[in-house]
Amino acid sequence: MAVRGEDTAGGTAGGTARETAERERPGAGGVDRLKADSVGLVGVVFMALATAAPITAMTGNLPIVVGQGNGVGAPAAYIVATVVLTVFSVGYVAMARHITAAGAFYGYVSHGLGRVAGLSSGLLAVLAYVVTEAAVLGFFAFSLRGLARSQLGVELGWGWYALSGAVVIGVAGWFDLQLTARVLGVALVLEIGVLGAVSLAVLFSGGGPDGIVAEAVNPLNALKGVGSSGISAAGLGLFFAFWSWVGFESTAMYGEESRDPKRVVPRATLVSVIGVGLFYVFVSWMIVSGNGVGHAIAVASGGVPGKDGNSLFFDPLGAHLGAWAVKVFQWLVVTGSFACAMAFHQCAARYLYAIGREGLLHPALGRTHPRYGSPHVASVVQSVIAVGLVAAFLAAGMDPYAHLYTLLALLGTMAILVVQTLCSFAVVGYFHVRRRHPETAHWFRTLVAPLVGGVAMAGVVALLVLNKDAAAGAAAHTLLFRLIPYLVIGVFAGGTALALAVRRWRPGLYARMGRIVLEDTVER
Repeated sequence: MAVRGEDTAGGTAGGTARETAERERPGAGGVDRLKADSVGLVGVVFMALATAAPITAMTGNLPIVVGQGNGVGAPAAYIVATVVLTVFSVGYVAMARHITAAGAFYGYVSHGLGRVAGLSSGLLAVLAYVVTEAAVLGFFAFSLRGLARSQLGVELGWGWYALSGAVVIGVAGWFDLQLTARVLGVALVLEIGVLGAVSLAVLFSGGGPDGIVAEAVNPLNALKGVGSSGISAAGLGLFFAFWSWVGFESTAMYGEESRDPKRVVPRATLVSVIGVGLFYVFVSWMIVSGNGVGHAIAVASGGVPGKDGNSLFFDPLGAHLGAWAVKVFQWLVVTGSFACAMAFHQCAARYLYAIGREGLLHPALGRTHPRYGSPHVASVVQSVIAVGLVAAFLAAGMDPYAHLYTLLALLGTMAILVVQTLCSFAVVGYFHVRRRHPETAHWFRTLVAPLVGGVAMAGVVALLVLNKDAAAGAAAHTLLFRLIPYLVIGVFAGGTALALAVRRWRPGLYARMGRIVLEDTVER
C-alpha cells in the first residue's frame, strides 16, 4: 500500500503524504494489507453479480415495473437502464485503471473532487452497504419462512432465519475471500440457470397468448406508464429497473485482492453492467411474453385473485417445466437472497476497513487477519451492526419484507445513487481539472460519458425522491421512511464537517484521507 501525495482543492498533501507513503510500503508495518491474488476476473464478476442478485431483482422488482410502472414497456425500461449505466461505467473504469483501493468510491471521489467530498461520499457508501445487508437479510428471512411453511410444514418466526443468516455470513467473512466467491459462484450459476431456462422455454415455444411481444423492447415504451398515471408510473418503473443493478459497482472494492486489478476491475465492471443488462432485458421480455401483456399487468398489479407478483414466474415455469421447477425456483430465491446479503456484507466490511486503516474510524477496523488476509475486525463489526438492525425491527414487531427490506433498501439505494453521481463528476475532475494521467484523458471516455452519466444518475435520484412513497408501499407511513432523506443529508453533512475539522486540527491525518492505494510499483 502507498499514500499518494496530491494537491486537492482543500489543501496540499505535501511532504506529510510522501513521508507517510514511505512508512506504509508493504512490509514496513504501516498498513495491514488485504490478501492479494485472492480472486480473478470470474471471482470478481461473481461478487458483483451476487450483489445485483438477478433472481431477487427479477422477482422483487419486475412485478412492480410491469404492474405499476411501464407495463408492456418493462423490458424497454431495462434497456434504458443498461445504456445509462454503461455510459456511467465508461468513466468509472477509467478511474479504476489508475486507482486501486478497497474504498472504491471513497478513493475515486477523494482524488477527483478533493478529500472533503471524498470522505462525505465514503461515509455515505458505508451507510449504504451497512444497511443493505440487513435489508436483504429481511428478504431472505421472508422468503425462507414462506418456503419452510409451504414445503416443509415448519412454522418459525422470521427473526430466527434472519439472525441465523447473519451469523453464517459473519463466519464466512472471517476467512479468505475465495470462500465467499465460491459460495456466491454456485448460487449465481443456479439462479441464472433457472431464470434462463424458463426464458428459453418461452422463447422456443413462441411465447404466450400474444406471442413474442415486439413492442416490449421498443425503447420509447420505457417512457410510457401503465394505466392513467402516465409519466409518473413510467418514472416509478424506471427507478425500479435501475434499482435492480445496485451493487454492480462493487467490482472496484476487490481490486486490492484481485489478480492484475488494472485489467480485472475494468473488465469485471463492464461484464457486470452489460451482461446483467442483457440478461434482465431478455428475462423480462420473455416473462411478459409468456404471460401475455394483459394477463401480466393484471397479475403484477394484484388484479387476479389468488396470484401475486411471483406468479409471473411460477405460471410459465409450471407450464413449461412442471411443478418441480416451481419448487426449485422457490429455493433459489432463498439461496440467491442469502448470496446477495453475503456480498453486501463483504462490501460493507471493506469500506469500514478502508476508512479505519486511515485512522478516521477506530484503527482496529484497518487490521487484516494474519492468515487469511481478510478484514476480519471490520467484518465482525459489520455483523454486529446487521444483527442489531434486524433485532431492532424484530423488537418493533415489524415485517421482514414490508418494513426491514423495503425501508433499509430505500435508504441504502438513495445513499449509493448520490455517491455514484458524485463519482461521475469526480472522473472529470481527476482527468480534466487536475489533469492527472493525460495519456488516459479522452474527450468521450473521461469527459462526455462521465458528464452524461452523472446527469443521468442525478435523474435517477430524482426518480427515487418523486416515487419514494410508491416504492415504500405499506412502510410509507413509518417514522424511518420520513427520516430517510434527512439521514442521507445528515451523513453527508457530517462527513463534510469531519473532513474540515481534520484538515484544521490534524493535517497529517488529512493528508492520508482517500490516499491509501495499491501502487503499480508494489510487488505483489
